[in-house]
Amino acid sequence: MGRNDAFTGMASVQKAFALLDVVATDTRGLTAKELATTLEIPLPTVYRLLKTLVESEHLVHLKEQSRYALGFKVHALDSSLHRQIGTPSAVMRLILELHSRGDAAAYYAVHRGDDIVVAHVVDSPSRPRITPMGFGFNDAAHATAFGKILLAGMDPERRRTYLARHGMPSMTDQTLRTIPELEDALLRISENGIATEREEFILGASCLGAPVMNAAGQIVGSVAVSMETEDFDRRGAKIASLLRDTADRVGRALRATSVLPNRSST
Repeated sequence: MGRNDAFTGMASVQKAFALLDVVATDTRGLTAKELATTLEIPLPTVYRLLKTLVESEHLVHLKEQSRYALGFKVHALDSSLHRQIGTPSAVMRLILELHSRGDAAAYYAVHRGDDIVVAHVVDSPSRPRITPMGFGFNDAAHATAFGKILLAGMDPERRRTYLARHGMPSMTDQTLRTIPELEDALLRISENGIATEREEFILGASCLGAPVMNAAGQIVGSVAVSMETEDFDRRGAKIASLLRDTADRVGRALRATSVLPNRSST
């Protein structure tokens, strides 16, 4: 394979992933022409990519509607990702208990490679999670309580590398915009063991988080809750105590199941 062929192959892979991402945004699926327009890719290229993805079962062709939708292979990948992240059942039960006792959507987040990832969420119709903070969410750590906890646990060099790669996009008028502002917030987290986020990710919702520690006192995860800001202002102090207790119990549960994340390998 020549140099140009290698670049062409990589471009095709990137286009295929971009195509999957776009198909996933519409519950009805999309036509080839719609995909070509959205991605600004020539229609023949789109058809070639679609043929490959249908053959691999990552997409399905809805012939009667002339649309393409996600295939069952994507579900298999999602199931495999859940297994690889591997939130123990004991931790799941504790996050469910946090949701129930805190009367709020509850989250558990961890390091995974170079990312900060939501590993488990428990919510309900009356206390829904913040969209799109479901399993696998790995954006805007600077604007979330669980993200700030894990940023606070990073050494300065690793944190600089993370922020250089992800940036600090402004989500609302309340989002921290500069590294000095963020460093001040992380220092406060280190001092009192609680992270707060008041309408920094989305207006109308706020979060609290607490660190999960390993036996050496290193931050290896975080537990958090989200709620309407009015509720946050009224119940924050009580929830903070519950979060500290839950975080401690999650740490003990992880040590008992021998799956405590190893920070040195992330």
